[in-house]
Amino acid sequence: MQAWSAETYARDAGFVPELGAGVLEWLAPTGGERILDLGCGDGILTDRIAQCSGGGAHTAAPAVPVDVVGVDSAQDFVRAAAERGLDARLVDGHELAFDHEFDAVFSNAALHWMTRPDEVVAGVARALKPGGRFVAEFGGHGNVAAIITAMTAVARARGGDAALAKPWYFPPPDQYTALLASHGFVVERMVHFGRPTPLPTGMRGWLGVFRQSFFDQFGDAKEEALDDVVAALAPSLLRPDGVWIADYVRLRFVAKLREPAR
Repeated sequence: MQAWSAETYARDAGFVPELGAGVLEWLAPTGGERILDLGCGDGILTDRIAQCSGGGAHTAAPAVPVDVVGVDSAQDFVRAAAERGLDARLVDGHELAFDHEFDAVFSNAALHWMTRPDEVVAGVARALKPGGRFVAEFGGHGNVAAIITAMTAVARARGGDAALAKPWYFPPPDQYTALLASHGFVVERMVHFGRPTPLPTGMRGWLGVFRQSFFDQFGDAKEEALDDVVAALAPSLLRPDGVWIADYVRLRFVAKLREPAR
């Protein structure tokens, strides 16, 4: 099971919320909206949503804050988000119990960890008001393919569980579009794109954050297994200047929940 530390995540994967700027632009929150941040992590993007408002200097109307709720299944992330002064709650994304109360549901780099996507999308649909929007970005088909291939090969060579190399859900666009449609959503915009991403603490740092459970299965030999994976990836993901790259492929979309027929 994946374990999360807000401190380690900020050190080795702090680039993740920074790369969420693009999908946050697609959300385009406005003052007075109530927004759910699904998989809020340590709350960096949640806080940015909360700081959005309507009105202001160029309008006659006063600024109105966004009412944002962050949910995550990791206790340490919820603690970190709450320390920012946010409304952060410990909630499993497969078990959303909100009842048609949000204008939008937002998610960045979290949906691929929720491996029962039908339950997730059903919960999002329940959480939204009629006509509400679901705006998200997560790993799409082909995401970290080289990293998965290297871990799978090492698991097989060492007699480990190769399934631990890929605990994620990375769908192709047509599959996810169909899933959204089955729960009453109309996709207004979707892109599936590669985004090779520099890793500030290298491949070892990335693997330590996101796949520690894979290496733990090898016990005393886990450092040797890590060495094997890093060596296998160096020819394709280590640049000549010494910077490691993660072979990210993302799926970003805006989908609107159909309003009931009148």
